[in-house]
Amino acid sequence: MKLTPYLSKLMTYHEVHKLSREGFSISYISNYLGLNWRTVKRLLVIEDDRHYEEVLQHSNEKDCILDRYEVFIKLKLEQYPDTSSAQMHDWLKEHYSDMPAVSVRTVFNYVSRVRQKYQLVKSEGARVYEMVPETPYGAQAQVDFGQYNMRNTQGGRVKVYFFTLVLSRSRYKYVFFSQEPFTTATSIEAHEHAFAFIEGLPDTLVYDQDRLFIVDENKGDLILTEQFRAYSNQRKFKLYFCRKSDPESKGKVENVVKYVKQNFLYNRSFTDIDVLNAEALAWLVRTANELPHSTTQRRPCQEWTVEKPFLHPYTPLRLQSPTGTHYAVRKDNSFSYKGNFYSLPSGTYKGRGSQVLLEKQGTCIVLYNLEHEEICRHLVSTGSGEKIINNDHRREKSPAIQELEDQFCSLVNNAESARQLIAAIRQDKPRYIRDQLLLLIQTVQHCQPAIAEQALAYCLNIGTKGAADFKSVVLHLSNQAEEKHAPVVYLNPLNHKTPTEALIQPATSSINDYDMF
Repeated sequence: MKLTPYLSKLMTYHEVHKLSREGFSISYISNYLGLNWRTVKRLLVIEDDRHYEEVLQHSNEKDCILDRYEVFIKLKLEQYPDTSSAQMHDWLKEHYSDMPAVSVRTVFNYVSRVRQKYQLVKSEGARVYEMVPETPYGAQAQVDFGQYNMRNTQGGRVKVYFFTLVLSRSRYKYVFFSQEPFTTATSIEAHEHAFAFIEGLPDTLVYDQDRLFIVDENKGDLILTEQFRAYSNQRKFKLYFCRKSDPESKGKVENVVKYVKQNFLYNRSFTDIDVLNAEALAWLVRTANELPHSTTQRRPCQEWTVEKPFLHPYTPLRLQSPTGTHYAVRKDNSFSYKGNFYSLPSGTYKGRGSQVLLEKQGTCIVLYNLEHEEICRHLVSTGSGEKIINNDHRREKSPAIQELEDQFCSLVNNAESARQLIAAIRQDKPRYIRDQLLLLIQTVQHCQPAIAEQALAYCLNIGTKGAADFKSVVLHLSNQAEEKHAPVVYLNPLNHKTPTEALIQPATSSINDYDMF
């Protein structure tokens, strides 16, 4: 029985008075019970135990900063019994402008106190369970993943990841360990190890809605990852995915995950991943598949000999060793790797199911497209929750810089002068050379070649190093040319209108119409 603070203080009070009645001094009682001598003296002053109980009860009823909101909280809990403390915290801030700044934990404790005081139990929808019959032999196996922190021989912590498969009828188990988080490729490899161990394939495999196998889900419509869909089609087994947040629908393998942690991994030292897998196989033979199952009361190894003829024959499948690990591309052209987000070049995301291949090379990660062409590379961040962004990824990569240079030079009459201007801009603004070239091309495409040549010569003469300045010179020269060729319009000085007679062109005759004497 765990003592509450109230009972502990009450027992201490009676023990102090008992020792005092036996004739022991305050100093002895203090040393014997591990109390301060002033505390012993204060307890001895209180001779009436009922009075001390009243003191303890009064001390437990401390004023709380949220006491003035007790009525409001009580009414809300009576009206909505399933209200969470987080929701109550928001309601308090919404309805009371003078709500003090308290922590989430403070609100949680006070809401729990109000529930206990007024017996307002939080209502939760109770799930109705029914006993289901045993599945037929060879019909089903359940798959799940787990992770566990082990101690190595130096006393440090090592996180290991494991894959488990259990035949639903015989409870015959398999477990496979990895030091890296499972990917689609490595989970497929684990499947092959499991099928080789159980010497066959069941009709159906039951899974969680895991990102290793599913890209997206919409009310029952599941989109498998390309790699896993190809593998399941090749192996020809049926797939059954549990609903989200419903682990109890595959309780057999959930129990296996717990069994692996508590019976095999608990207090086991980590030496090497290969050693751990060898120890796991020995444990499967010695314990996991040997001892009678608590539900069926039968040994899984004996039941497996009955179930094995009902399994589909197993033939080894040659798996292509991947050049990288598949990672999903997010809508914002990024991907998640070990708790951080890394940018990808614009246009990498091409809709649902977009993936890239990741290969770790020392302190760098290299990203490839599915055709194994390198996209980009990043230094691995040692932090967590960070966004590693390469600003160059936000730019359009086609056409290439050299193609843009050649295009600009072809649009002007003096290509040598054009390259001199580009060299000056590259030296002054190397990070923005692409943007500068695009502006130069846009400018010369909308002006006369002669004006572009004059502007180019003027910019080189004064030492201009920017496309914006070049565009300003072109606009100025274009405005001057328009003013020079503007038609002369004669207006009537009296009414400031163009006189109709001024626009009349007189008739003329040819000199050849006249006789020359």
